[in-house]
Amino acid sequence: MRDVILLAASGLAREVVSAEQREFRWVAILDDDEELHGSRVAGIDVIGGLELAARHRTGLLICVGSGAGRRRVADRLAALEVQPERYVTVIDASARVPASCTVGRGSVLLAHTVLTADVRVGRHVVVMPQATLTHDVVVGDFATLTAGVSLAGGVTVHEGAYLGMNATVRQGVVVGAGAIVGMGAAVIADVPAGETWAGVPARSVYQRSAV
Repeated sequence: MRDVILLAASGLAREVVSAEQREFRWVAILDDDEELHGSRVAGIDVIGGLELAARHRTGLLICVGSGAGRRRVADRLAALEVQPERYVTVIDASARVPASCTVGRGSVLLAHTVLTADVRVGRHVVVMPQATLTHDVVVGDFATLTAGVSLAGGVTVHEGAYLGMNATVRQGVVVGAGAIVGMGAAVIADVPAGETWAGVPARSVYQRSAV
């Protein structure tokens, strides 16, 4: 087993600890909230701030819930010369990931996630339970797919996008960088970068700059 430090004492960290896997041993949590230092989260000691990651030689996993937050932590640790090779990839034993699919470093696939064929998942992506990614789907770095999301064939989800629970996306549709898709939305047209879409069929409800 490889020793791994979790970065952020978050709900996602607790979900990772509860995932069914035998590859990693969770040895500590780092969090910048000083009030948490010396406490335990999911049975794991919170030993200090995120900067300590640069002093250890264990594996690392960023457990910040938002994609933008994960990217900030990754950029911060890169400035401290933390190498990308230190990030581990966590795939629950119940997830289906065929050999034709790839999952990037630092990504998390939770229980009963299904990838079918030739799916590409980027770095530091979080996929919550029972999401389905069908053939030729591409998911960019730091994206978040919450529970029950379904992506039809050839969908592209760009960097930092967030898809809410049980959202569905029609084949070939593109979800832009930093876009947000609401819970239960049915997306049948491309979602521009930085926009928030909701409803059935999904429509734009808010526009902002892409992140």
